[in-house]
Amino acid sequence: MKISDLLSPADVLIDVRTSNKRSLLEQLAANAAASLGLPVEQVTSHLLKREELGSTGTGNGIAIPHARLPGLKRPHGLLAKLKQGIEFEAIDGRPVDVVFVLLLPAAVENEALTALALVARTLRSPDTLVRLRGAKNPAELHAALTRG
Repeated sequence: MKISDLLSPADVLIDVRTSNKRSLLEQLAANAAASLGLPVEQVTSHLLKREELGSTGTGNGIAIPHARLPGLKRPHGLLAKLKQGIEFEAIDGRPVDVVFVLLLPAAVENEALTALALVARTLRSPDTLVRLRGAKNPAELHAALTRG
């Protein structure tokens, strides 16, 4: 599995403006729901429920909100670079400015864990983060993550 299996160029957002975590998750859920043809309320509620268990802010300005969705056939990603970092209750207390939403099929355990590990590992790379934060448009942002 590669990041490009999870993330299409159409699912990349740049200069996202938001003031807080909840509104960000609602905005990203709406984009993902539209891309997948799912009800926005379903995606939003699953992401918010997962976030209630503990922040998905992994540190270094990164968050990987994720949720399992009934009816989803394969993992689906959405990448957003925020215009300005926001409070996300991240593990290191730093504001988050790069967010990768990962939606996973409810039924497939191994593929879901593999996808989540892949995203986390990729976003831990200092070189990748420099490329992501330097991207000036959605195509550059997508390339920064998928070209490795």
